[in-house]
Amino acid sequence: MVYVIAHLKAHAGKGDEVVALAAPLIEATRKEEGCISYDLYRKAAEPDTLVFVETWKSRAALDAHFAEPHLKAFQAAMADLLVEARVEVLHPEKVEVL
Repeated sequence: MVYVIAHLKAHAGKGDEVVALAAPLIEATRKEEGCISYDLYRKAAEPDTLVFVETWKSRAALDAHFAEPHLKAFQAAMADLLVEARVEVLHPEKVEVL
C-alpha cells in the first residue's frame, strides 16, 4: 500500500471554497480502481488549513489517479486559492515529497 498526505493552505477565508471544490473530486476519486480511502480533513482552529489523507493499493494506482481529469480540474481550480501545497507519498521504504 501507498499512503498520501496532501497539506493545503488556502488564502485567508478561502477554505470553504476549497472544501466545496473538493467534493466532486472526492466522490470521483473514491470510485477509482486502487483507491482504498480518500478523505479531506480541516483544522477546526485554522479553517483555511486542509489535509487530504489517502490510501492506495499501489504506486501504479496513485499514478493513474494523477492522470485523472477530475484531479487535474481540481488542481486548476486551486491555483488561485492556495498559498501553499505539499504532497507526501509514503511507501514502506521511503517518503517522496512532491
